[in-house]
Amino acid sequence: MSKLLTAESVLPPAPGAADYLALDFVNSAIALPGGRFIDLLGTPATTNQWLTERSLAPAHAGVQEMCAAQLRSLREHLRALFAARVSGLPALPASLSAVNDALSGAPTAALLYWDEKHGPYRSAPCPTNAILDRALAALAANAADLLTGPDADRLTPCGSAPCNRFLLCHGRRHWCSTRCGDRARAARAYTRRTQSKPR
Repeated sequence: MSKLLTAESVLPPAPGAADYLALDFVNSAIALPGGRFIDLLGTPATTNQWLTERSLAPAHAGVQEMCAAQLRSLREHLRALFAARVSGLPALPASLSAVNDALSGAPTAALLYWDEKHGPYRSAPCPTNAILDRALAALAANAADLLTGPDADRLTPCGSAPCNRFLLCHGRRHWCSTRCGDRARAARAYTRRTQSKPR
């Protein structure tokens, strides 16, 4: 049996991903050198694993392709909003609408229940069909917090082609990983060497 991919088996989390789940979510589609691409939400099984590892769904949630497709769609809308924020362009109305739909798709308050044996208690109902709504709402809320909070100005794309991940930059570092930083430095060194050769 093959082990499912994890983000860490491909690249370590980008700076800021530990603080913002939405950043980790947007970075779950990874472009790699050589035209390779890995989608950590590419199948229902890998989507269920990704959600479970981030406490957004139980391991037995039974994610189906329709649910995985909805998550991938939200991811692309969030990616578009991140790119708009970084480049200073207006947000796409469809992306804003998708995020707002996700935000309003799940109840935010635990409901009141009454157990004859133990009395009143509060619990958030989460039948199987609500698991996805709660995950989408949590990811959308986290993205909205990032885009409107004090860290928004630190949001930047990785500066190493072909990487498509975002990060929160610290100082001069504009790479999502040491691997991307090494690749960017090697590309700059190669460019300097080839430009300085006599013709």
